[in-house]
Amino acid sequence: MKVLVTGTDGYIGTLLGPMLLEHGQEVVGLDTGFYRDGWLYNNGIVKSPAVITKDLRRITDEDLDGVEAVVHLAELSNDPLGQLNPEITYKINHQGSVTLAEKCKHLGITRFVYASSCSVYGVSDSGGHKTEESAVNPQTAYAKCKVLVENDLSAMADDHFSPTFLRNATAYGPSPRQRFDVVLNNLAGLAWTTKQLKLVSDGTPWRPLVHVLDICQAVACTLAAPREIIHNQVFNVGDTNENYRVREIAEIVADVFPDCQVSFGQNDGDNRSYRVSFEKINSELPGFKCQRNAALGALQMRQMFERINLTTEIFQYRNYTRLKQLQHLINTHQIDHDFYWKN
Repeated sequence: MKVLVTGTDGYIGTLLGPMLLEHGQEVVGLDTGFYRDGWLYNNGIVKSPAVITKDLRRITDEDLDGVEAVVHLAELSNDPLGQLNPEITYKINHQGSVTLAEKCKHLGITRFVYASSCSVYGVSDSGGHKTEESAVNPQTAYAKCKVLVENDLSAMADDHFSPTFLRNATAYGPSPRQRFDVVLNNLAGLAWTTKQLKLVSDGTPWRPLVHVLDICQAVACTLAAPREIIHNQVFNVGDTNENYRVREIAEIVADVFPDCQVSFGQNDGDNRSYRVSFEKINSELPGFKCQRNAALGALQMRQMFERINLTTEIFQYRNYTRLKQLQHLINTHQIDHDFYWKN
């Protein structure tokens, strides 16, 4: 089928587009280009989709011509970034996403795969694992928008429009459009460049993790699955064994970077802590099984650092941290107060 992937020039999209092409899909990308300055390494990909450079909010019917499925990744993409400007976060992440879905439904595009997040669970009120049926408890503008989009798109579902919601755990692993503002990748970069992991928190909060390639595989399996399996369904994306306390993530990274010293501080005020069950996706989505773990991801990060000789300057470069890059574009007047590119 012809698939439009929004956010193809991002951390996940850079890997997802070529994977879908390998699976025989016809793929076209759409990306606003905020993060194109950052390309950390070449990974041997020989075929990538053509990309429309356009803001999500300005997509037209012509851009969707012939499209049979949409995979929607393109939003302001983490909690600190969402807090930078909550109003614009709602305009892009909630309103922009719902408007795109409405266009798809109007044009007869039957499948819509939405990249949601396990951050919708926010703070767990019990010691158990959150399932797709658990109550959500979002703590940030980013997570609240995810819940709003899920609710609005679910209400749109009918015999001709099938949304699927993939609640991704916190991603990790190497990508040419690298992110160092997600926990395992950040700790790996610190271990390599500073030989120290000084956590400001006590490391007790829980976080579920998932390899970026397992996220891509979940999308590919969703597109290939029979409609009755994925229609208006929520899937937590990850593996139940990949729930860790933050201090455990630091210890996994330190094992791969053995000359690194680990220390912990006090609780830093971030009350988010949740464990998640991933039994549904691993048992019900045909062809999907999480194939990687955090130890492998940390090792892959070290191998990539060695190959490219990662420096402190590169690690700290603004384009590998979403908040830094958006602040740079604002401060240099390249984007306006609504996050549109200026002429």
